[in-house]
Amino acid sequence: MRREYIRSTLLISASIAIGVVGWSGHVALLPVAMGFPVLWSLTRTRLLAALVSAGYFLAASRGLPQGVAAFYSSDIWPGLLLWFCASMSFVIVHAILWTKNAGTRPFRYLLAAVFMAMPPFGITGWAHPVTAAGVVFPGWGWWGLGLITAGLAGLVTRIWPAVAIALTGFWLCSAATWTDPKLPETWRSVDLELGVSLGRDAGLQRQRDMIATVRGAASDGARFVVLPESALGFWTPTLERFWTGVLRDGEATIIAGAAVIDADGYDNVLVAIDSKGGSILYRERMPVPGSMWQPWRSWFGDSGGARANFFANPIVAIGADRAAPLICYEQLIVWPVLQSMLHDPDFIIAVGNGWWTKGTSIVAIQRAAARSWGKLFAIPLVIAFNT
Repeated sequence: MRREYIRSTLLISASIAIGVVGWSGHVALLPVAMGFPVLWSLTRTRLLAALVSAGYFLAASRGLPQGVAAFYSSDIWPGLLLWFCASMSFVIVHAILWTKNAGTRPFRYLLAAVFMAMPPFGITGWAHPVTAAGVVFPGWGWWGLGLITAGLAGLVTRIWPAVAIALTGFWLCSAATWTDPKLPETWRSVDLELGVSLGRDAGLQRQRDMIATVRGAASDGARFVVLPESALGFWTPTLERFWTGVLRDGEATIIAGAAVIDADGYDNVLVAIDSKGGSILYRERMPVPGSMWQPWRSWFGDSGGARANFFANPIVAIGADRAAPLICYEQLIVWPVLQSMLHDPDFIIAVGNGWWTKGTSIVAIQRAAARSWGKLFAIPLVIAFNT
């Protein structure tokens, strides 16, 4: 009994360590997350499988309680509640699909991986080990995704040490030759440090400051300038006319985050503005559950919250190119990027507004995930964040 207790403690502790290290925000460490399926397969009871899953997920998403407290200007308890609620889908899926039968275990794990990559469970499918595909198999595209999926299945079999050695070999080869996805030559991205005021300060001076920032970014001949999520605040006809007038004598196109409000709620969007006018380029497919996307409001006849435009506009046309947009939360889950990649985009645009994540690794994790996906499919990455 004592030996089994020690073994269980070691498995849970190891799962926590893997969650912390793998999701530390360093892109080169993402493959550490592939240790989770090994630990899951080594458990001997369904309860222990649930505890190992909980340890991994809670450690990987450890920045959530502090971030939620900052977002709502509240104490830590609402964040802790959301943290544990968010972990439930991951824990339940991996606990139910756990099995003692070694012959069916790979199929069971693959099923769990698919469930956590696609809605509805994939809505909170953070910390998915498949995100490491771009670090282990950079440039391999869908073949790389298939190989890492097969590798994850192999890690829950009796030959997992051999599979782990093979995957580690690919990982080390990739690390030795790693280069970040390149920014397209005619594109510029702008990171801001405006904190909570971004998107909330609608004054004329803020718009003038933003214009000065854009002009500085475009001063060397850039054709496209990308600003973070919420950079323009509320998108209105007045704001469109203002920015169109500013850009009338230039050739640059501005891609920026904004919000479009109506009586039923709002859309978190990217807008494109040039000398001819502005238009909504992209509507976010998956806003942050809880803080932005609140579907339960409609159950009680209420309105408000951000709309989730599930599976809509996976790519957008910008000039002669096609882009895969990912706004904030969409960088943490799997299905939006894979849906976009099915349409063979020319590059990824990843934007976010992470002022509320100060003191956590959330923004670093978002950047790492976006870089990994860009490397997997060997396409350029344009990334802009506000902190």
